[in-house]
Amino acid sequence: MSTYVFRAVDLTGLAAKGEVEASSKQAVADQLKARGLVVVDISDKHSSKEINIALFASVKAADLTIMTRQLATMVASGMTLLRALYVLEEQTDSKPLLEAIVAVRKDVEAGLLFSAALARHPKIFTPLYVAMVESGETGGRLDEALLRVSDQLEKDDALRRQVKSAMIYPAVIFSFAAIVLVALITFLVPVFAKVFADFGGKLPPITQFTVNLSNLFTHQWYLMLGGVVAFVVSFRLWKKSSWGRPQWDALRLKTPFKIGSVVQKVALARWSRTLSSLVASGVPILQALEITGKTAGNTIVERAMADVIDSVKSGGTIAAPLREAPVFSSMVAQMVGVGEETGALDTMLTKVADFYEDEVETAVKGLTSLLEPLMIIVVGGIVGFIVISMYMPLFKVYDAIK
Repeated sequence: MSTYVFRAVDLTGLAAKGEVEASSKQAVADQLKARGLVVVDISDKHSSKEINIALFASVKAADLTIMTRQLATMVASGMTLLRALYVLEEQTDSKPLLEAIVAVRKDVEAGLLFSAALARHPKIFTPLYVAMVESGETGGRLDEALLRVSDQLEKDDALRRQVKSAMIYPAVIFSFAAIVLVALITFLVPVFAKVFADFGGKLPPITQFTVNLSNLFTHQWYLMLGGVVAFVVSFRLWKKSSWGRPQWDALRLKTPFKIGSVVQKVALARWSRTLSSLVASGVPILQALEITGKTAGNTIVERAMADVIDSVKSGGTIAAPLREAPVFSSMVAQMVGVGEETGALDTMLTKVADFYEDEVETAVKGLTSLLEPLMIIVVGGIVGFIVISMYMPLFKVYDAIK
């Protein structure tokens, strides 16, 4: 037997809450129904004290997409939601996703709405996911809402994978350059340093710098390691802080070598697709704008959404504040304005998303072709600097001999 905490209302609308000893949430729901109460929420009293083994486990976007599409197919075929959830439990291989499905199914059995049960797992089901499901429940179109969610997840994951795959080659080259640099400084430079010590005299500045760097790597490596760890931790804390994140997002948009342009196009594609999905699902426009801002992944876009929400609340349009936001192009504002005038906002936003997703693909290819010669220059510069710094003293000795 476990202890459960419940919230419910009676037939007159009076709220009631308390604790019940029962074998399951379903048993609690049955007891409350027998008492003439309507269940609002049921939770395990001791769940917060239990050790969550899957605390740091994550659900892959592909697994969540497949699960959502399967659920949409089963619901559309006339299968009840509970039966569909039971089927998903048998088919899901991802452990954290399976645990979430089991918990959601138990909450639904206990009387909770499907969207409310999903909202209790925010690390897996985002506010966008929950809002679209809630809209589908309200309108009696849960299967359509789930299909839209799965389409949104697929598009978002494809956009993310497109950018990541393009960055694999530069990352490999830069990693190789770093390994070569460390190997040269750790193994090659000390050999030359012993020869230079036998020569005596003062070393050229770049040679002395390279020798000092080699000593730091070989004899004081713990300082280097501590410095790197401190930098990484400080950077992550700064990037996640309330004051550092806006600075980081603004810096990304201004990064040279077309990187800032790619970041902007990715943000606009994600923003357009998200808002389009929410509007098409019937989510109220103010809620849709708020969710879009929170899920944009960029504080500059989020702040622009705050201005849009203020405009809509005061009876204005969505397009007007977008024209004032530098992150949004004039084309986006114009198409959103046309969508508002014609009543086809979701269609226009979908076209904007399609356009910018194609632009991201083109921009990423251009960025990769631009980075290739840049990486060759960087790697060659590193190796050339070390070689020159090691041979300059030898040239001086040769000149002295002559």
